[in-house]
Amino acid sequence: MPHPIMFDDADPWLGRLREVALAYPRAEEVVSHGRPTFRVGKIFCLFGSEEKLADGSRRPHPAAVVVKAEPSELAAWDEDGRFFLPRYWASSGWRGIDLDTGRIDLDEVAELVDASYRLVAPKGALAELDARG
Repeated sequence: MPHPIMFDDADPWLGRLREVALAYPRAEEVVSHGRPTFRVGKIFCLFGSEEKLADGSRRPHPAAVVVKAEPSELAAWDEDGRFFLPRYWASSGWRGIDLDTGRIDLDEVAELVDASYRLVAPKGALAELDARG
């Protein structure tokens, strides 16, 4: 049985994330587990998530971007109250940030997506990106 769709295709944040993510070499969008994921072979970001809370409950973040973090940056991100631990992804070094809070702008989203892309993209895709300038 397929997962239900858990996003609004007309969400303006999703549209902005698509502009950013799909501009990367070899990037594609695939709906997986009911959410849009952006891949370059491997997932480099996704839209929407649930936060895993300390008491075991979860909080939905329908308009969030989830990205892979540099291991050296995880502690700082965990101290920054804007980031949350996304369910299923947090233990692998991924963090989410809710876009609806007004505490992040598109430039910062683009920087987070860029860093995540660079962590997972194959060498050929990175060479294409660097060749663009």
